[in-house]
Amino acid sequence: MKRSPIVAVGTVVGLASVLSFHSTPVKLNLSPVASSSSPATTTTPSTTTTAGSTTGPTSATTTTSLAPTTTTTTASVTGVHTATGPLVNYYYGQLSVKVTANGKKITAVTIGSISDGGNPRSVSIDQYAIPILEPEVLAAQSSSIQSVSGASYTSAGFQMSLQYALKSLHI
Repeated sequence: MKRSPIVAVGTVVGLASVLSFHSTPVKLNLSPVASSSSPATTTTPSTTTTAGSTTGPTSATTTTSLAPTTTTTTASVTGVHTATGPLVNYYYGQLSVKVTANGKKITAVTIGSISDGGNPRSVSIDQYAIPILEPEVLAAQSSSIQSVSGASYTSAGFQMSLQYALKSLHI
């Protein structure tokens, strides 16, 4: 009976602490990196989107910016053609997606290039997530794919480069 008030006060304090906890969003900058050389290039103008949110005593701002992009196209509009999306910074490194299509049908999706600085955690996440993302694109036949749980940054970078590659293929 002597411990009951201590347990009750501890429970109330703990519950109040959990309910007052507010996390702040991580700043993610997915910006394509321009390639140094390509046979045919398409440039997209820069845009910046800023969204602010205020929660409790702190406020956070998330900024996403798109730099000019360069996309490589290696065939005519009809038949089999291939495009590589721009290198995209995805927090742990850079990646680009290479898409092959026959007409309007996506026939192959691979990684054009990837560089994660040798970070072993990032390498293992990429090795897990990319084989899941590639067949998902083939099934969806678009860039409307689900992110891989535990690989949010890799999924976002993959999807952004994929969108640019599909745009250059007019899909």
